[in-house]
Amino acid sequence: MTTRNPTDLGATDQRQATGTRNVAALSGIFLTGTGVALGAFGAHALKTTLTPAMLEVFETGVRYQMYHGLGLLALSALPAFQGEQRGRAPALLLAGTVVFSGSLYLLSFSGVRWLGAVTPIGGVLMLAGWSVAGWQLWKGKS
Repeated sequence: MTTRNPTDLGATDQRQATGTRNVAALSGIFLTGTGVALGAFGAHALKTTLTPAMLEVFETGVRYQMYHGLGLLALSALPAFQGEQRGRAPALLLAGTVVFSGSLYLLSFSGVRWLGAVTPIGGVLMLAGWSVAGWQLWKGKS
């Protein structure tokens, strides 16, 4: 009979921990990478295409995308976000960023004003993601 240290993760737990960390990290990398590309696109190609007001809307989308991409990268490095059921906060942050920034991108290109009503849904998802992250850190469990 082998003695197992209770702090050791089993093979399944290690795969789950790595998978969750990778999802958060890959989401963060995707958001920041595309944020850089979209920021450059906005600064150069859209400067003469969009009105100043719509360019500002676009830039707000890029800014929040970058903030949350960097936040996801930071969360992926924290031990509290490794293991089973640790993907709730990153999933909420990713979904919120896609809805929030995506609606702003669509609004800036199309000028369809009702898309601005979709943006707060993304904001609520992002707030929920940070709330879940804080709760997980405070409680030390999912």
